[in-house]
Amino acid sequence: MPATPRILAFSGSARLGSLNRKFLSVGVRAVREAGGEVTLIDLNDYVLPLYHGDLEEAAGLPANAAKLIGLIAGHSALLIASPEYNSMITPLLKNTLDWCTRGDTDPFGGKVAAVISASPGALGGIRSLQLAQQLLLKLGCHIVPGQVMLPHADKAFDANGDLVEPRSLKAVQALAVALVRTATRLAD
Repeated sequence: MPATPRILAFSGSARLGSLNRKFLSVGVRAVREAGGEVTLIDLNDYVLPLYHGDLEEAAGLPANAAKLIGLIAGHSALLIASPEYNSMITPLLKNTLDWCTRGDTDPFGGKVAAVISASPGALGGIRSLQLAQQLLLKLGCHIVPGQVMLPHADKAFDANGDLVEPRSLKAVQALAVALVRTATRLAD
């Protein structure tokens, strides 16, 4: 019997009331229901300075970057919620990924990654989703196909944080199954 894949989940938003953090919670539940073991982290617990080569040369790798690299390396897959700021990924997400490439080991190579996005707009953050997928692919991740975004996310959740529309939930569940299945197969 294959081992249960360990999946690290985080959002590229630091806001406590973030729509992407809410959507990530739905994704985390779906991954657990699909048989994955999920470690959900908050990037607020891993504050990093803005990446700067001179800073790195003078002070070395920040302790929080080393912790994040260790977390990524200790998981077979990633589930990332990628908010959209001005049609791009957030500075927080980009900075986090940049710092995590600066260690002595490559934490991303061979990892499986799935990206979701939520936005109050009609496009659901698809531009940031695609850019995050592109960046993760460049970093050596295997990207789970699919574009699971949540348009009009400001109206998409009930009082318990559950998705109102079954179709959106089914899309997240299908992505979760694909993430767990792909991570399991690549681990064999």
